Amino acid sequence: MYECTVMHHRLEPVKNRFVYKVYFFHLDLDEVDSLHSTLTLFSHNRFNLFSFRDSDHLSFGKPTLKENIVEYLRKNGIELNQGKIFLVTNLRTFGYIFNPVSFYYCFDEAGKPVCVIPEVGNTFGEMKPYLLRDADRNENGFRKVVDKYFYVSPFIELDSTFDFNLKIPGEKIHIAIDDYKNGKKIFISAVSGIKKELTDLRLAWYTVRFPFLTLQIIIKIHWQALKLYRKKLPYLKKTDHPELQKEVIVWNK
Repeated sequence: MYECTVMHHRLEPVKNRFVYKVYFFHLDLDEVDSLHSTLTLFSHNRFNLFSFRDSDHLSFGKPTLKENIVEYLRKNGIELNQGKIFLVTNLRTFGYIFNPVSFYYCFDEAGKPVCVIPEVGNTFGEMKPYLLRDADRNENGFRKVVDKYFYVSPFIELDSTFDFNLKIPGEKIHIAIDDYKNGKKIFISAVSGIKKELTDLRLAWYTVRFPFLTLQIIIKIHWQALKLYRKKLPYLKKTDHPELQKEVIVWNK
């Protein structure tokens, strides 16, 4: 697990900044069932205080999440073979889930980073994967600028670009995703955190320290949206530009 600080800073056309404390899970997709067996407060594909469901993430017709990610990579010309996939995400808390973004860090059999898949979600039950390949790898992780073409916020155009800067998680984690429009940076977001051991005691403590975290996330998203609306920021309806919403996957709840 990682105990983290999340920062969002809107630069244009009005300024708005906030910082929240959160946590993320860091799961080896080969060991989810083992966690299910050893942790009382964690379950796989069934209700618990914290529950991981394969169906809460990308699906391409396979029974498990790892098989679905391997299939997605295969469709994009990447053969993972016996490699590992680590998922940075949040889990259902008391049965409720909302993930603005999750990250799949993929490694080959020798432990070499192969690619990263950011899985971006929105409040309409949709998600979209973006693929950072070996060609996008640098000394510390992966970096790539991509066209967004996805409805994430009603206050940022769909044809803006994401700048993903993703370091490989270790004792610390650092993720940065910036938004550009016409070459100008308009939005900054970052996650920084420290690794923590995943135990029942920690899960119980996080339940007290961060009660109903996934519900908090969706409430805070709408609170920040209300603040922007009151600042008279132009509001973009989801139905305005369907042609700019490409390769979107509807989440099967």
